[in-house]
Amino acid sequence: MPLIFPDMTLLNTIPAAVDTLSQAYSDKWDGPAMEQSSLFIQFMGSNDLIFVVLAVTLIIWSVLAFYLVRVDRKITSLEKKLKNNDKNISEP
Repeated sequence: MPLIFPDMTLLNTIPAAVDTLSQAYSDKWDGPAMEQSSLFIQFMGSNDLIFVVLAVTLIIWSVLAFYLVRVDRKITSLEKKLKNNDKNISEP
């Protein structure tokens, strides 16, 4: 059943687009043969791309978490040093 818009035009009257670009360049977009590429590219090509995206995302989050923990430890040590200095200064 065709969809009718408020101005009463039918959705089915829009001509379908013809995909000639991918047909013309499909052999050029394949890239080098899998045997000629490096081991890393072969590994990534053998797995689904979603797993590659997940791995990269996991690496980014892990590095970010490591950095935040490291900064937190440094700030905590600086706060302790500052508190000890204030105690030493206030005591005659």
